[in-house]
Amino acid sequence: MKKFLTLILALAMVLTMFAGAAMAEGEPLKVICLLNGTLGDKSFFDSAAAGIKLINENIENVDATYVEMGYDSSVWATTLADVSEGDYDIIIVGTYQLQDALQEIAPQYPDNRYIIFDSNVDYSAGDCDNVYSISFKQNEASYLAGALAAMLAEQEGKNVISAVGAMEIPVINDFVVGYIQGATDVNPDIKVITSYVGNFNDTAIAKELAEIQINSGSCVCFNVASQAGLGMIEAAAAAGVYAIGVDADQAEALAADGKTDFADHIVSSVLKNIDQVLLLSVQRHLEGTLPYGTEEPLGMIEKAVGLADSNDYYMGMTTEEMRAKIAELTEKINSGEITVASAFDETLDVAGYIAAVAP
Repeated sequence: MKKFLTLILALAMVLTMFAGAAMAEGEPLKVICLLNGTLGDKSFFDSAAAGIKLINENIENVDATYVEMGYDSSVWATTLADVSEGDYDIIIVGTYQLQDALQEIAPQYPDNRYIIFDSNVDYSAGDCDNVYSISFKQNEASYLAGALAAMLAEQEGKNVISAVGAMEIPVINDFVVGYIQGATDVNPDIKVITSYVGNFNDTAIAKELAEIQINSGSCVCFNVASQAGLGMIEAAAAAGVYAIGVDADQAEALAADGKTDFADHIVSSVLKNIDQVLLLSVQRHLEGTLPYGTEEPLGMIEKAVGLADSNDYYMGMTTEEMRAKIAELTEKINSGEITVASAFDETLDVAGYIAAVAP
């Protein structure tokens, strides 16, 4: 009997050692990001894909990937449902266009964990305790872009700037509202032309709209149209006026692609640091500190948004006085001295706000 017990204890110790080794090695954390578009926009989707790369490079024992779902919205919900049936630990989606699909699918898979960026689910409408929502205070960084645009216009002896938005929706108008406020705080008499493409991918229409804006006197064009906005940048470069990029540092991104003729006109970009935010979110998931079941709005103070103000393009196209003013305004926003208006504020008449500064 004693020998039998000894054998059992020895076997138990061996099994414990194997189990410990398995736990130490562990299965990798599987992460997938579904992009409701394609790469190559040099802004939003490229930044999300860069976040997946950062996750693989900076976190051990993680297998992260992304899928380009394209612009055919009919496949988005079915793709999300199919992926939810798989063995992914974290499923990431972005933008308001995936909000409804996630709202419906996430409660069906309570053991899955979901992250939605640049949008949020309605936690009061269903059981989405397994969803973490990230919204960005893009209006804060856009305020700085508007202030910069107004200063550049003044330098050129002009009084008109513009913005080309993808669609007339709150997240796009949040950029526009911040842009207008920053511009009018610097120059109360400035005029701002705002136009909408109608989608996020039609570069030809964005180019045409920007050409109309430039012919109407705009000397600074702000891209708020993701991939479509590359057409706006092309128009600005052809006309020799300033462009302001969006979501990523578009001057650096286009220069890296050999398109220095475009980059040379992009004075700065409103940054939406999706890559860094996705990396941080997965790190917090592993730490057990990611607040699933809630939405977190992230702004400049969290370094989730900002202005591309350290590259050679910005330094070469702005004066020391301009850079000092942008630094001053950044401090005032972060301290709460300046409150930036938001298109998500239901008390704000967004259409009236935009119309009030139109030429």
